[in-house]
Amino acid sequence: MIYKVSRPKGSLHTTISLPASKSISNRLLIIHALSANTSGIENLSESDDTVLMKRALKSVDLVKDIGHGGTAMRFLTAFYSCREGVVNLTGSDRMKERPIGPLVDALRLLGAEINYLGNKGFPPLGIKGKKLSGGAIDIKGNISSQFISALLMVAPTFEKGLALTLKGDVVSSAYIKMTLSLMNQYGAETKWTENTIKVAPGNYKLDGYTVESDWSAASYWYAMILPELHAKITLCHLEKDSLQGDSDLVNIFQKLGVVTEFKNKTASLQKFTNIIPGRFEYDFTDSPDLVQSMAVILSMSAIPFKFTGTQTLRIKETDRIAALQAELKKLGFILTSDPAGSYLEWSGKRCDPEKNPLINTYHDHRMAMAFVPAALVLGEIRIDAPLVVSKSYPGFWKDLKKAGFGVEEE
Repeated sequence: MIYKVSRPKGSLHTTISLPASKSISNRLLIIHALSANTSGIENLSESDDTVLMKRALKSVDLVKDIGHGGTAMRFLTAFYSCREGVVNLTGSDRMKERPIGPLVDALRLLGAEINYLGNKGFPPLGIKGKKLSGGAIDIKGNISSQFISALLMVAPTFEKGLALTLKGDVVSSAYIKMTLSLMNQYGAETKWTENTIKVAPGNYKLDGYTVESDWSAASYWYAMILPELHAKITLCHLEKDSLQGDSDLVNIFQKLGVVTEFKNKTASLQKFTNIIPGRFEYDFTDSPDLVQSMAVILSMSAIPFKFTGTQTLRIKETDRIAALQAELKKLGFILTSDPAGSYLEWSGKRCDPEKNPLINTYHDHRMAMAFVPAALVLGEIRIDAPLVVSKSYPGFWKDLKKAGFGVEEE
């Protein structure tokens, strides 16, 4: 399936109710499952990742298939390691290529029984769950924050608790802070001193929670307003003082002339001036999910950039750095990086764009949504396999139509 997306015929003025935060929802599901309290979670995300995790937690089947759900794979590996019973965790072909070795190694040191059912270091996994002893371990700070969050959330169930030392530079620390904040709200005792996080043994007491909207989803609407002088977009249910690191969108886009005003948990975005910096530089260590939308809209706005803190993008739903390089080249932009993915740069170098380009999405929801704002500059953009957005933002195409975009199936 291919969608052809065309820019609105008039000015871009719209109000959008964003989906609930996938990151908060998935953490709360694990905390809830570990809690003796059965009170509910309000406004739970409807994303594929959250639906898959919720289904796996409810299922009594031996085999739990979480498809493309990377968060579900990491969190559930830790969860089932400390719960009595035998479980096999598997997923899509791409999931079987995404490394999970550092998490498995850490859990084994804490007493877990986990076997690889395929290639060493990768899913699928065979897990024999039991009460874990816990203790003190080290883990690299530059691995996926989901590995670290997975260990932290189950740590209150350990007999000795957990003393987790992060070695070297820590990436995506905002997601770790989110995890600790949610844990603390529901009875866990945690302390982060220098590079060591300590979690005391204890019990969660979850008394209900209303999930805020997703700041990662907001990034696509921020990108849409950048080319549109005097446009106005209102985004509902966003918290100014959010747990989500991607709320730094406010500061990022302020540097590009976009003003955000908050009132009653609603953010209104407007651009009053054309600020065209000679070069945009930013460290995305704490907010890597913003890289795709930023790379696309800055290229389309002819603003050279260099992003750092991008190394985790190599092991996401796809190799997001390689995917951005390939798809932006179709639009005439030559991006550079290094094998480790430690930076992503567009120096201003151009090439001849393809005629009527088709953007591949690589089973990656963020690739599909990040390229849509290009329609505001090009007039239209074609997106292959567009329904992949259901992983995090199921109503994205409906919201685009509401905003006046043309969305047609070819």
